[in-house]
Amino acid sequence: MEGTLRSVPLFLDATRFLARRSKSRHGYPPLPTLQLSERIRRRLADETGRIAKQAPFTVALCYPSPYRVGMSSLGYQRIYRALMETPGLACERAFLDDECESDAARPPERPVTYESMRPIDELPVLAFSVAYELEIAGLVRMLEAAGIPPLRRDREASDGRHPLVVAGGPLTFSNPTPLAAVVDAILVGEAEGRVVEAVRAVEGAATRTAQLDALARMAHVFVPGRHAVCPPVGAEDDAVLPAFSAIRTPHTELADMFLIETERGCSRGCRYCVMRRSTNGGMRIVPAEVLLETIPRDARRVGLVGAAVSDHPKIVEVVNALADRGCEVGLSSLRPDKLARGDDFVAALARVGYRTLTTAMDGTSERVRESLDRRARPAHLLRCAELAKKHGMDRLKLYLMIGTPGETDADVDECVAFATEISRIVPLALGIAPFCAKRNTPLDGEPYAGIRVVDARLERLRRGLKGRVDVRATSARWAWVEYVLAQGGEAEGAALVEAVAAGGSFQAYKRAFAGLAKTAPRRSLRVATA
Repeated sequence: MEGTLRSVPLFLDATRFLARRSKSRHGYPPLPTLQLSERIRRRLADETGRIAKQAPFTVALCYPSPYRVGMSSLGYQRIYRALMETPGLACERAFLDDECESDAARPPERPVTYESMRPIDELPVLAFSVAYELEIAGLVRMLEAAGIPPLRRDREASDGRHPLVVAGGPLTFSNPTPLAAVVDAILVGEAEGRVVEAVRAVEGAATRTAQLDALARMAHVFVPGRHAVCPPVGAEDDAVLPAFSAIRTPHTELADMFLIETERGCSRGCRYCVMRRSTNGGMRIVPAEVLLETIPRDARRVGLVGAAVSDHPKIVEVVNALADRGCEVGLSSLRPDKLARGDDFVAALARVGYRTLTTAMDGTSERVRESLDRRARPAHLLRCAELAKKHGMDRLKLYLMIGTPGETDADVDECVAFATEISRIVPLALGIAPFCAKRNTPLDGEPYAGIRVVDARLERLRRGLKGRVDVRATSARWAWVEYVLAQGGEAEGAALVEAVAAGGSFQAYKRAFAGLAKTAPRRSLRVATA
């Protein structure tokens, strides 16, 4: 686990299946095939730590990406544990159908829960964890495949015939309002502190109207049909720390890895990052002794998770203690200034199996990094390269953004020269993502650089580094879609539903968003950047 950049999910290439959604003669999507049933059975057999429980009130805990992604989410696992540990409550897991990724023409499977193989539309509540904007499409696809109208307004007249659809997750720290077109309620901020209260409120209400009224009375819960604006993230209870895995499985991006957070939030002030808006005034540290006591002795692979894991004051001691246990360890975020401070950190990483040293370069030039309020300096990055070589690592991997505000071709040329210098020390790989301004950050409202501009700068970078550095970038087109949603609201969420129904291609999104610009001129700037 090396803190990889989020790539555009493969399921975005396979959204046309919703336009072909098949139904049984009764009007409902078909029940799962033997192939899906067998796949679920095998995955369950390989899980460790699953909680077996039946309860009077059971909800579907849904993840709008495939199983291998959802079960790698510490937040999703934390909510699972919170519900399963509460008397009288239980949850059953459901995921986006992963088989549809490889065959866009394949009819979708009706989403079912892993625990009982029940179709999700038979449970009273669907609780979705949404990490970022493009996963809203996965949520819509799951609802469609279950025979549930994806637009909230289309369900309002059903008088409770469909499950209540609620959402939470990391997206709520920036801008969850596009979700308001789809879901009935949104839990804003850290959901583990209020998910049980929210489910209890729903359980105790006799009608859909009563359910929504009860949720609307809760702090930091946004009910689109009751509230005009989304509430802010609030202070949270430190007693919930640390979150850690409930279930380990080999069928994930982080196979058989026990995940645990070392801290929550971030004390740094990076101008593009939503985590600078962390709850409780900054970073909340989990003591080293608590970390080591919580990690099971039989765990052979451990993931230390957080927005700034390398800023934990005892991180080197924790990594070395796990090395003494014989563990392989991954860290989700490594800052170059911390790695370069001495030899001991990188030496500890080598002990726990690191073959690639991964950290962040952030911007294409020193001037750009200064504008982003980043602490990574050329000397830090050069030192990281030297330490990676010293400790026998295969390569250094750096992440950065392109298309940041004020960036020019000269900044890209500086990146070419500096990356070339590093590559003479150790083999180098660059992971690049186009910049997308997020709400509730100092760069909120900054325009997207433009698909053609981003592609041209990526080509300039590739051409300058050809044969010397491995350059991999996420799609400029899908980054624009993410940008429109990140800056948008309920209307953009409704346009996403329209795009998914039209096949989910980039052109479908472009047409849907262009329709918004025609009806609301204030959105024309965002759409024009395509």
